[in-house]
Amino acid sequence: MDEVRPNSGAQAHGLVPLFPPGLQAIYGECRRLYPEQANPLQVTAIVKYWLGGPDPLDYISMYRSMGCPAQDIQEHWHYVSFGLSDLYGDNRVHEFTGADGPSGFGFELTFRLKREMGETAPPTWPAELMQGLARYVFQSENTFCSGDHVSWHSPLDNSESRIQHMLLTEDPQMQPVNTPFGTVSFLQIVGVCTEELQAAQQWNGQGILELMRGVRVAGGPWLITDMRRGETIFDIDPHLQQERVDQGIETEGSNLSGVSAKCVWDDLSRPPEDEEDSRSICIGSQPRRLSDKDTEQIRETLRKGLEFNTKAALPPINNQRQSHERPQSRKDSLESESSAAIVPHELVRTRQLESVHLKFNQESGTLLPLCLRGRLLHGRHFTYKSINGDTAITFVSTGVEGAFATEEHPYAAHGPWLQILLTEEFVEQMLGDLQELNTREETKLPKEYSWPEKKLKISVLPDSVFDNPLQ
Repeated sequence: MDEVRPNSGAQAHGLVPLFPPGLQAIYGECRRLYPEQANPLQVTAIVKYWLGGPDPLDYISMYRSMGCPAQDIQEHWHYVSFGLSDLYGDNRVHEFTGADGPSGFGFELTFRLKREMGETAPPTWPAELMQGLARYVFQSENTFCSGDHVSWHSPLDNSESRIQHMLLTEDPQMQPVNTPFGTVSFLQIVGVCTEELQAAQQWNGQGILELMRGVRVAGGPWLITDMRRGETIFDIDPHLQQERVDQGIETEGSNLSGVSAKCVWDDLSRPPEDEEDSRSICIGSQPRRLSDKDTEQIRETLRKGLEFNTKAALPPINNQRQSHERPQSRKDSLESESSAAIVPHELVRTRQLESVHLKFNQESGTLLPLCLRGRLLHGRHFTYKSINGDTAITFVSTGVEGAFATEEHPYAAHGPWLQILLTEEFVEQMLGDLQELNTREETKLPKEYSWPEKKLKISVLPDSVFDNPLQ
């Protein structure tokens, strides 16, 4: 439980020896921005985390920012967390690792909320939001990076708002600070609509944040969240914004490496009566299980995937640096997003298949062009993990290392995990044939696409087929 009170810590600024150095360093950066607000309102954890309390953040300070009229930046409330970094240096929360590396997790969270007309005090709900994100970091030990996205699936303030998800970026004003316990940077939470989250998932977070900086009502240069915003950046400028997203996917590729989906696959090269038929693997009443290593690999691949038809309190977030921070390369590895190497389980042999039939529901099928255009044409891979069973389908390009599908044997199965290797030439052909899946309108189902010379068939089917697979 938290309480709101004036910042008594600021009153102790003259007593530096009695004041925890990590806390002092962050207060110093806040004082640089708000010299006239020495005692801001502060949300404080009544029982500190290191005493067994539920809230990892010891404090969240709330400042009133006048914005920057010269840049048309509106007035807002500015929230700053204390606790993800090492405030004390005595191992009560974070292990002390020295002054040269990151302090604690290496960052604190900030949030900028538009001040509504007549508001004299900052709303306190952002503090609980920040505590929720901090709990995720402490429990998972996954740190946030600029450009990461958080699928929240609920209005951030529990209202009827369209702002139901978050992106993370560097705070535009707060500079990283050096403390005796390491460095601390400041990551700002930015509230976004579902359509903006999906665009960030399919392209990348930094690209969408840059578009939002250019739209005042969507945040402007300082990315101020307006919970009353009713329009997405695509509503405000439908053609230009979508074109820029599409162009970004085309030139840079997509950061979406996989999704949870409704899908199955059949091995058409085996007769139905064969007891090893993949249909018994995919949709039988007792499906064969993926090995632990396969499961871990797919889970890591899906770490930042869309969570279809599920609502976790805080779905997993990618803890890797975004690809735009790495040297661009048309070469990917199935091990690049997992610490576990792909080593086929000794008891499950990898089978080469002659002909396969892939089945997707409409929501999954509409992602096929993105999979091909945004991932495979950029030397990457893309995984569909079934939400109805233990089936997985991974598309890989010829540049992907670690795959068990090869150009000589492009269809390979490891238990119920199917890999399909597609050459660039075949990807281009498929993109032309699957063009109608790019449209946002509902298409009449079922749809069937076939490439006989490649012995590949894809069907897009109604959800009912997957909800009742044995009927």
